[in-house]
Amino acid sequence: MIKNKTFDIKADNGTITGYASTWTREPDSYGDIVAKGAFTESIENIKAAGKVLPLLYNHDNEELKNFIGTITSLEEDDHGLKFEATFDATPEAQRARELAMDGRLAKFSFAYDVVEAGEVELEDGRKANELRKLNIHEVSLVLYPANPDTSIVSIKSESMEYVPEGSVAEILETKSGRRNSAKDAEDLREAIMLIQRVLGELDDKPEEEEAKAKSEELDTVNDEELMKNELLEKARNILGGNEK
Repeated sequence: MIKNKTFDIKADNGTITGYASTWTREPDSYGDIVAKGAFTESIENIKAAGKVLPLLYNHDNEELKNFIGTITSLEEDDHGLKFEATFDATPEAQRARELAMDGRLAKFSFAYDVVEAGEVELEDGRKANELRKLNIHEVSLVLYPANPDTSIVSIKSESMEYVPEGSVAEILETKSGRRNSAKDAEDLREAIMLIQRVLGELDDKPEEEEAKAKSEELDTVNDEELMKNELLEKARNILGGNEK
């Protein structure tokens, strides 16, 4: 049986790079989680056979116009199944690229066969179907993901790079330790709010107060600075995975 999965993307002009799967332990809409190493054998078989996987629009392999690109690289890393793809020169492929660039079509999914799977119990006691060995057939650019915990990390064009301001996904991509879970997103939003609070206070501070602060002794820290330092320290702890 073939199912679909969806994960983060980032685009670069006529190419696109992203994670077709990640090792999050949060079940998707099918109740599945993917084990690290699930794609190892499939990747080896694809390379050995010299096979080329397509980049599709919405898993549609019946309409030739929905073949919008070619997967040029496929590998597992500590975060998930990372791939690179080039877009075709067709009008449909270039329109898909444009939609990905402006965020209207900004999710990935993949089609696969299950070779090995089994039920596991998660840390919170929930049951999930762990996918342990998969054969991947294609990657798709889609609108409706199986996994809602996805977002754009960065989108690049020939002349610019766009990263959503205060993007949880941007920080999540580089955060060590726990990744891509609902708890991560909640913690990261809190960290962003703390940082924005401090930055907002700094931006709004009157010039005369800034001058006064500069004239104080270096070893003197007022209540306002203590509060800002505490907020920033809490944000650092969250981003470092130390906040429980």
